[in-house]
Amino acid sequence: MNEDQIIAYLNENDIKKIKFAFADIDGVLRGKVIHYKKFVDGLKQGYGFCDVVFGWDSNDSCYDNVQLTGWHTGYPDRPCRIDLSTFRTIPWNENIPFFIGDFGNPDGENLPACSRSLLKRIAGECEDMGYHPEFSQEFEWFNFRETPQSLQDKSFTNMETITPGMFGYSILRTSLEDGFYNDLFNLLLEYNVPLEGLHTETGPGVYEAAILHDHVLLAADKAVLFKTAVKEIAYKHGIMATFMAKWNADLPGCSGHIHQSLWSKDQSKNLFYSAADEYNMSDLHKHYLAGQLYCLPHILPMYAPTINSYKRLVEGAWAPTTITWGVDNRTTAFRVIHPSEAYTRLETRIPGADTNPYLAMAAALASGLYGIKNKLELNIPATNGNGYQDKRNGSLSANLFDAATIMKDSPIANELFGSAFVEHFSQTRLWEWKQFSKSVTDWELKRYFEII
Repeated sequence: MNEDQIIAYLNENDIKKIKFAFADIDGVLRGKVIHYKKFVDGLKQGYGFCDVVFGWDSNDSCYDNVQLTGWHTGYPDRPCRIDLSTFRTIPWNENIPFFIGDFGNPDGENLPACSRSLLKRIAGECEDMGYHPEFSQEFEWFNFRETPQSLQDKSFTNMETITPGMFGYSILRTSLEDGFYNDLFNLLLEYNVPLEGLHTETGPGVYEAAILHDHVLLAADKAVLFKTAVKEIAYKHGIMATFMAKWNADLPGCSGHIHQSLWSKDQSKNLFYSAADEYNMSDLHKHYLAGQLYCLPHILPMYAPTINSYKRLVEGAWAPTTITWGVDNRTTAFRVIHPSEAYTRLETRIPGADTNPYLAMAAALASGLYGIKNKLELNIPATNGNGYQDKRNGSLSANLFDAATIMKDSPIANELFGSAFVEHFSQTRLWEWKQFSKSVTDWELKRYFEII
């Protein structure tokens, strides 16, 4: 729907309020509900939004180490612009009209901290090279019979999952919460975030969903909306959903794998496919994969952005620890999948469910295009067997501090994303490490309280 059609829809249905939101640096949706008049008035110039939303962390604590905004700037408003093509209604909330916004400017001078603007730029580069980027993200997450207040009262201990036991791919287990399960599939479809599949994963109360693939920007939009939508639908059923990468040391972590392929501009030909190759990989596919392998150590925080991310990236936990690739190998960082020409693709397995989808997809696409631009050879052999033991090309950084420090000083990261973004993003990750480093954990209390 274009602008005239949207305004006509609002008038015909006597709609007086509109909701819009944008993703902050962590991928958290921030936004508001506005009056119809404000919506119409802001379509050209945007809607002023305090830029503290890019100057604080996921707990609203202001950074003291970034230049983009802060006490030194006075936290001014920045114009957030609604993307009218993202129009949808929220079926579990009065069908209120909803739009995604970002801080991109018509003149191309985008706010460096705006992750959606960054992905739009990289997608544009891809299209200028003659390719259509087709992407999708899948998520695993745990569901609890809790409320925000109950978790506070219990200090996040003794949390009750919606079902007990390990029931991966169980048809039976979902029937215990079939109202919630059916609402997820049906309401997300109405919300224009259609799921390809939805099932239980191994672990108590854990689900997995794959979102239908789409152009990379639309795929990222849907992934961002999916995470918040799941939480809101869960609230309606007295359930809390978490997308933490690893909430319990004794249970599997939650992935956010990214599937991708490049197609001809008319989307008639999968450019990753070659019938002549042993693994049906075209030369373009190999250059793309080589770029991701080469760039991975320089941009790891875009795939693993939190302290908790690295608790998932451990041996034997269905998440990679080495810079490896394999053919249908779930122990490597990158998995080549080639069941048919239409579905030949690359799966980037490093991201967890805690990622900002805009940044994770930007990292995947930009590093793949880097390999194509520089015609990088895929000179790392495919891993057969256990990828955790294949350390020929190195291992992933073991914590956020190391990963963010490498990215901050990396000429590769600066080339891919620009120095302004790299400086801001890496500093926000180092801030996260600083907050963690000064906290006292329950592990320390249990280990040292009496004996030391």
